[in-house]
Amino acid sequence: MTGQVYFAPECHEAYAALGFSGSPATNKGVAAPDGPAYFCSRGSLLGQVPGEVVAAAFGVFNPDVVVKAVGYGWTLTDSATISDARTRGATAQLVRILGERPDRIDEARPLLERAVEPLRPEGRPLFSGLRSAGLPGDPVGDVWRLGDMLREYRGDAHIASWTAAGFDATEIGLLSEAYWGMPMRTYVRSRAWTDEQLDAAYERLVSRGLVADGALTEDGRAQREAVEEATDRQCRPIVDALGDDLPTLVEILRPWGKAVRDAYGYPGRGMHDMADAAGR
Repeated sequence: MTGQVYFAPECHEAYAALGFSGSPATNKGVAAPDGPAYFCSRGSLLGQVPGEVVAAAFGVFNPDVVVKAVGYGWTLTDSATISDARTRGATAQLVRILGERPDRIDEARPLLERAVEPLRPEGRPLFSGLRSAGLPGDPVGDVWRLGDMLREYRGDAHIASWTAAGFDATEIGLLSEAYWGMPMRTYVRSRAWTDEQLDAAYERLVSRGLVADGALTEDGRAQREAVEEATDRQCRPIVDALGDDLPTLVEILRPWGKAVRDAYGYPGRGMHDMADAAGR
């Protein structure tokens, strides 16, 4: 439900009003994000920071592209303005699709608040930035912000896991594709790495015995699985806080997510769906 912010037409229109290019294309009816608007809007909760900081927090993108995009974006607007546009656009799309009071929203909010409450800020820049902003103050906006906190918390935890395991962004991108059962150099290309950078990363993985002939070795699969396990351990406070109510929250949110996808507010098939299609 929260990832729809990157594809919401209401967000693209708000960013275009600030001088960005708006959505450059659609894919099966879903409006793709403009690069500079994406980096500046998502990174805006870090404050008016340079592109190097945004690249570090996002983790998986080519810093050369991020630095240039953020530098350009800050000539058009400031972090507070685009952050507000992001919140308004995300909320407007959800209200358009789900209504002003989605089914069981009064149950979802306290559960989301409970899930967020025990989470600590250490090493969690994007989560902490969102938490510092507080809640927007309307029912849909509040549950969206709480969900976005959980999404960014897991993202921060995942970056901590793969960097601690000794991988860089190009390496974890290639390993992840093979781990999901996808051909290498498919999904990772969306992160703007060059062929030369990916060639070098592949050779490093081969030399360490993690990849052979475009597939994970036994050791490669074990090390990539260990990254997921480390991420899950860091997210354990969320599961513990919800306890027996976790299935209830999933039950509430799942229809919301389906409604957003059915309305072309988010890709109907994500990377894990593609992995399933590839026979993982």
